[in-house]
Amino acid sequence: MDRMLHALLKTRLPGIPRDPVEKSTFLEALRDSGGTMPGIFAWAMVTGMAMVKSGLTVWQALGMSLTVFAGSAQLASLPLIAANAPIWVVFCTAMVVNLRFVIFAAASGPHFAHLPWQQRLWHGYFSSDISMAFFSRRFPLSTVQATSGKLGYYTGISYTNWVFWQTGAISGILLGAQIPTSWGIGFAGTLALLAVLVPMTINRAALGGVVVAGTVAVLAAKLPYRLGLLLAMLLGMTVAMLIDATLKERTP
Repeated sequence: MDRMLHALLKTRLPGIPRDPVEKSTFLEALRDSGGTMPGIFAWAMVTGMAMVKSGLTVWQALGMSLTVFAGSAQLASLPLIAANAPIWVVFCTAMVVNLRFVIFAAASGPHFAHLPWQQRLWHGYFSSDISMAFFSRRFPLSTVQATSGKLGYYTGISYTNWVFWQTGAISGILLGAQIPTSWGIGFAGTLALLAVLVPMTINRAALGGVVVAGTVAVLAAKLPYRLGLLLAMLLGMTVAMLIDATLKERTP
């Protein structure tokens, strides 16, 4: 494992750290996030299988995985695509599901404001729930003025997450037709999502959003074009932001 880590550090990918401090936080990030990677792989594999089973060709599925790189939005869009839903419904659903990345960008952006826009754009592509969850714990808002170690930690999580996600998704795309439905791989994907979700529910705002979104998703499951998912996302995010704002007002 150590040999693999050191080999990765020697590559020339943008953002791979050279500074000793950045290298140290890069390795720290790999160790911190390593336990979540099996769940990421399983979730990605289910997503890859779903893309093929929804009617996409192998090449379309590969293109979607590499360019979209957003599991929740992909899974939300696929049933709509398979049902020939209007394009605006597919587009709006994917946009709403990914609205959380606007919040992620607002929270993490100040930490990287010193970087050139091209570099920030590159790292923005790798943004994910995992990277935000671990990064915000390691570098809270109180550390915005400091810059040392942040890029190494962020890339350590982001690059690892991307490799495991794409490996799992490609495996699911290529093997999806050979894996029978009776194996219940979809349930494994649900468990993987729970494994990712639970550690991210770190405060009352997040818990409130999860409870509301889950409840609405169940109650509105019969709405056409999976609009219940869209509604659940909107209400869950709204409740989470309201709770967060209320708690901040109460803080002296």
